[in-house]
Amino acid sequence: MIFEGLNRYRIILASRSPRRQQLLLELGLPFDVVIRDYNETCPENLTGEAIPLFLAREKAMSFRNEISDNEIVITADTIVWCNNKVLGKPVDPDDARRMITELSGNTHEVITGVTLLSSGKEKTFSDTTRVKFEALTEEEITYYIDTFKPYDKAGAYGIQEWIGVAACSHIEGSYFNVVGLPVQKLYKELQEFIK
Repeated sequence: MIFEGLNRYRIILASRSPRRQQLLLELGLPFDVVIRDYNETCPENLTGEAIPLFLAREKAMSFRNEISDNEIVITADTIVWCNNKVLGKPVDPDDARRMITELSGNTHEVITGVTLLSSGKEKTFSDTTRVKFEALTEEEITYYIDTFKPYDKAGAYGIQEWIGVAACSHIEGSYFNVVGLPVQKLYKELQEFIK
């Protein structure tokens, strides 16, 4: 059986992201969603990969004292890293425009940190994808923001939307990581985790 071993566990996805939930559904792995409010701040000295690794682990630690022996919690955090800084979720259209303008004609990294937590074990890992965007006109940027309203997405874009089709000219690494969860790596890590 494809999920032999894993079917002994209740898998908990601690994420309100509909994209992460959809990716796990497509993997075919049964899971429950448990939503928590998290403090998504990290020490200012952290850069690049260290940021989503820290945040994914912090999210998982909120479950530490209440996880049962037959449960595995999955937490994740994704950032867009461009020009040595984080492009988070935009707060308004102007912020989204600033972020997409910075990505336009540039290469950036999408980095996801993931933590697996059981009652007796913990594993945190990351996956990085490099994405090249072609230059976008002001009109194209306005169209994307007005039409897709990307305010819940790191870096103000979703690669599965119009902007990914129109502007993404090269990708190095996992496409699904850019969508929000490196499911191929997660699947392998889960199999190792229960050994």
